[in-house]
Amino acid sequence: MTRRLEQKRRALLAAERGGTVKSWGGRVSVALVYPNTYHNAMSNLGFQAVYQLVQQRDDCLCERFFLPDKEDLPEYHQRGARLLSLESARALGDFDVVALALSFENDYVNLPLLFELARLPLLASERGSNYPLVLAGGICAFLNPEPVAEFIDLFIVGEAEVLVDEVLERMAGAAAPADLLRQLASKPGYYVPSLYDVSYGADGTIAAISAKDGAVLPVRRRWVDDLNTTSCKSWITTPNTAFANMQLIEVSRGCGRGCRFCATGFVYLPPREKSTATVLEQLRGSMCAKTVVGLVGAAVSDYSHIDAVTSAVVAHQAAVSVASLRIDTMTSAQVETLRRCGQKTLALAPEAGSQRLRDSINKNLSEAQILSAVRLLAEAGILNLKLYFLIGLPGEGEEDITALLELVTTIRNLWLEVQRPQGRVGQITVSVNPFVPKAMTPFQWCGMMTHKQLKHTVTRLRKGLGRLANVNLQVESLRSALLQALLSRGDRRVAALLPHLAAGDNIKAACRRCNLDSDFYLTRQRDKDEIMPWQVLDSGVSRQWLWREYQQAQAAMTTGPCQRGCQRCGVCGG
Repeated sequence: MTRRLEQKRRALLAAERGGTVKSWGGRVSVALVYPNTYHNAMSNLGFQAVYQLVQQRDDCLCERFFLPDKEDLPEYHQRGARLLSLESARALGDFDVVALALSFENDYVNLPLLFELARLPLLASERGSNYPLVLAGGICAFLNPEPVAEFIDLFIVGEAEVLVDEVLERMAGAAAPADLLRQLASKPGYYVPSLYDVSYGADGTIAAISAKDGAVLPVRRRWVDDLNTTSCKSWITTPNTAFANMQLIEVSRGCGRGCRFCATGFVYLPPREKSTATVLEQLRGSMCAKTVVGLVGAAVSDYSHIDAVTSAVVAHQAAVSVASLRIDTMTSAQVETLRRCGQKTLALAPEAGSQRLRDSINKNLSEAQILSAVRLLAEAGILNLKLYFLIGLPGEGEEDITALLELVTTIRNLWLEVQRPQGRVGQITVSVNPFVPKAMTPFQWCGMMTHKQLKHTVTRLRKGLGRLANVNLQVESLRSALLQALLSRGDRRVAALLPHLAAGDNIKAACRRCNLDSDFYLTRQRDKDEIMPWQVLDSGVSRQWLWREYQQAQAAMTTGPCQRGCQRCGVCGG
């Protein structure tokens, strides 16, 4: 590592509050790797939770690795600098275990560079016993890990709190990594790609998936039953992240709303909550006049103890923050608390403009409810409003985009009507993301809209909203969304694309190099009984339930939220 990079490493470590650096001794050494930059990684609660899980064990130590910042990459390439750990500047190859945190599919493209800088072979088949065991966890590991299956020795299928300790304990008793992998592959929660064979038919679809050497098929996801036994929160704070001055804490996990586009909502079932006492105990010592407590969950305003927790936080003279509120459960008391805590912007997620499309995605929201929520925020004195919408949803037509424009116009007029008498007028930001069909959701059978179709929709939105004062339009990169779709829906053959994508090729160019058809993965509608790449895993939600929900979507019929123990989807009854 060059002197400048070493100084930067030391500065990042010195700026952190919390965390520990252990001496190596005879401990099992774990390299926790986030395939993105430090700034993005240390804002991730899951990453911090795993770091703490390993560090609290007396027989283990954990050190962190991150992708270099963009401006530092030339120095790595030109001077041959090696990727080293943040804590003690050790090489990745010195560790017993390399644990990859896979939170976003687009981070897969960073893996070839990361392995190159670490001087490790990218393919698992090219790494012998002299190399660390490479495992991967995070939501991508139990959603669809197949595009990176050839790089990984072991996937953790489920939530870290019930799996990480078990892996580390078994490492001590295993004679060799191969023995450990065979032991784990026979149990739920562990996916060893090398013990599974995938064959393809003449049309390119998967013909069969088979397991060998006692590996289970499918591999069932495992999760924490009692969230009060977990402590997913900000263990380390640093000024070098998006949440520099915020103490984040998870208050709930999973969501029973059943929005049909939402992978998080399905693969983190069943919904679970922490008690008020647990949240306050985990915040003890962190709340003071300068603290902002960020409540984290799939649907924070659905959290049944939110009023008790926010009241207690405010009583300690700390502030409360949430990323967004549910339109149909937010209350004036919640909004007033957030306003008093200094939150100037709040977000709502109508997702679609027309009632038919909102019913199709099971949003269970009427226009009247949306406008009522907007009025509540405006009357409470919230200055700015953010609105989340999806485009390219299954069944979307021109009339749905017209409805979206009309809804935003109506919201904007209401917002200004309420705010003008208050003597100030804030901004409305319309955040638009292309819909990406995700594995293990009712829309897993859908194809994605083409780049041309999405671009046409964005042009309409820019034209329709561009003339509205106090309204800003933000649109996610269409190319980034298409890449996410490719990696979300791909099979093992997609792994060959990643080095080319990492080198700068676009999707079509990379597919040409590897003799693959991008439309096969992106825009193709899949048959009811087609074997999906991710069927090697079992989220607990039955395929029959997902198909039923897909049929309900096509008929624009809604389904009520789940209640834990209802057994209708298979998670609680499995």
